[in-house]
Amino acid sequence: MANHHQKPHAIMIPYPYQGHITPFVYLAIKLASHGFTITFVNTHYIHSKISNSQSRENSQIKNKDDLFARARESGLDIRYATVNDGFPLGFDRSLNHDQFVEGLLHVFSAHFDELVGDLVKSDPPVTCLIADTFYVWPAMIADKYSLVYVSFWTEPALVFNLYYHMELLKKNGHFASQDNRKDTIDYIPGVKAIEPRDLMSYLQATDIWTVVHRVIYKAFTDIKKADIIICNTVQELEFDTLSALNKNQPTYAIGPIFPSGNFTKAPFSISLWSESDCSQWLNNKPNSSVLYLSFGSYAHTSKEDLLEIAHGLQFSGVNFIWVLRPDIVSSDETDFLPVGFEESIKDRGLIVPWCRQIEVISHPAIGGFLTHCGWNSTLESIWCGIPLICFPLLTDQFTNRKLVVNDWKIGINLCDKERVTHEEVAEKVSHFMCGNSTQELRKAVKEVRKTLENALGQDGSSEKNFHQFMENIKVNARKRAGLSNGHVSPLHQNGNGLVH
Repeated sequence: MANHHQKPHAIMIPYPYQGHITPFVYLAIKLASHGFTITFVNTHYIHSKISNSQSRENSQIKNKDDLFARARESGLDIRYATVNDGFPLGFDRSLNHDQFVEGLLHVFSAHFDELVGDLVKSDPPVTCLIADTFYVWPAMIADKYSLVYVSFWTEPALVFNLYYHMELLKKNGHFASQDNRKDTIDYIPGVKAIEPRDLMSYLQATDIWTVVHRVIYKAFTDIKKADIIICNTVQELEFDTLSALNKNQPTYAIGPIFPSGNFTKAPFSISLWSESDCSQWLNNKPNSSVLYLSFGSYAHTSKEDLLEIAHGLQFSGVNFIWVLRPDIVSSDETDFLPVGFEESIKDRGLIVPWCRQIEVISHPAIGGFLTHCGWNSTLESIWCGIPLICFPLLTDQFTNRKLVVNDWKIGINLCDKERVTHEEVAEKVSHFMCGNSTQELRKAVKEVRKTLENALGQDGSSEKNFHQFMENIKVNARKRAGLSNGHVSPLHQNGNGLVH
């Protein structure tokens, strides 16, 4: 039986995509800074990608086989382990996306289970599993090893809530019917109203039995068994949604989860790609004159859309940095820009395969961000006071766009039509970067940033929720160990994870 005075020890496992790994790493550091022992688990493939990108950037780097070596040198007890995802390292997980996700669905849990079986013998004993919500098996593994099960949701609470209530959407004919209803959805607890076009792409789809759909169905069945849910969001921004979720399970808004201390300097690189340094180029540009474009680490877009955006940038006359992953269209389609494009924009445009996004958007030369509306990008842009041009591509990005454009009014849509056109891109970009209307957006972004700042302050909601979350882990761990004679905080008895 574990000694209940021992340090809590959490195993953390992110979903194997950049947008999930980043907040997981920052949360691991924050928990370790508050006395937790952490064992952080990456897949062999993700570990290999991060190690290779670090090696390319800095051949002098030490301990590239242990991402957290520097964190441990600073006194944090973060251990590191890797696990096989069921595929060889050379397997192209982007090109063979569906096959890879089938593996995560059916095979990966056996490899992780075996690893946890070894890790639970650690000192101090493992008490808790913090797993990405998109995994379909954490409840089974947590139960097998008597661990507290924490589900970490890395997107906004609104997106979580809509998935959580898929059955309601189905029952009302807005999802999974032959001809989905197009009228306003006003019956989801905690959501005043949402249009069907603002649902996540998987809830707008006609084929509802893809491998990703099956992952979502199973994950949101598994989540109902979680002891605690944590969200990378801010209570004040999504109060009604979080209140509704708290009626079902303890749910804590602990975001935004950023690097502690110097926001622009992460303690170490966790990028899956080698990062270009854009600072010198930016230093030669006037303040607020550069548009930053990036479609994130995961989403793909069509060659046709990229050509329209490229021509639009050409005609706009605006300075820009454009992050274009080599696999943005597909791993086997890497030639997607117009002939002569780079030559024609060389004095005012910079194209890079990947970069240190936080460093770029916090540079005074940046005046706007044309984004796919990934959640990390949205939070980072708000923190840097940068208004957004929204071009959602898939999954939660359409719902994030609603929050940005309709609710918080800190951005605009790139295209109002079905297809993006170079004329609309040129007009929207030049007006956004040079017009007076952007001043209103900047004012609104500053207000939302203030909300984020206040939440992270000593008496802020996210900071209070974070401490309640840690306490709730300890209470649950004592219960699991059969030592509980204590009480659960009144916060959990009425209102659960919300600070009043």
